[in-house]
Amino acid sequence: MKLNIDYTLYLVTDSELCPFNKLPLAVEHAIQGGVTLVQIREKTSSTLEFYNTALAVKKITDKYNVPLIINDRLDIALAIDAAGLHIGQEDMPASIARKLLGENKLLGVSASTIEKAKTAKRDGADYIGVGAVFPTSTKQVEGCTGVDRPAAIRREISIPVVAI
Repeated sequence: MKLNIDYTLYLVTDSELCPFNKLPLAVEHAIQGGVTLVQIREKTSSTLEFYNTALAVKKITDKYNVPLIINDRLDIALAIDAAGLHIGQEDMPASIARKLLGENKLLGVSASTIEKAKTAKRDGADYIGVGAVFPTSTKQVEGCTGVDRPAAIRREISIPVVAI
């Protein structure tokens, strides 16, 4: 059975802003400051480095009973028994990720339109990530969605929507 997830303050990490060797302590401080959900997002590390870091961060999130989500990497999510996985539109199809994850793990899917959000929900997503809502230097985006798009998607689907 899935956890009751609190999406209030959802931290997404970035090793270019916080090096892996400092990430567990940074995550602990963030949780102490009110973070309710943690996602490790890593685009450049080796699989071994990601795995070891995810294990270290999971010790912290488990200590505080905060769910840990792994971005894109189903193998890492399964290997460390993370609470779930978050995927984008260019990643593995949500229906396949759901099948491999099982029903007891969280599956988040990035979606920029109502249609994509509805498809993600149908394919097994537990929540939708919409964004970037505002400009960011941590990810190259074509344009910001603003706050109206997550609100519009939220009105159309029955699962949680998080603004990125």
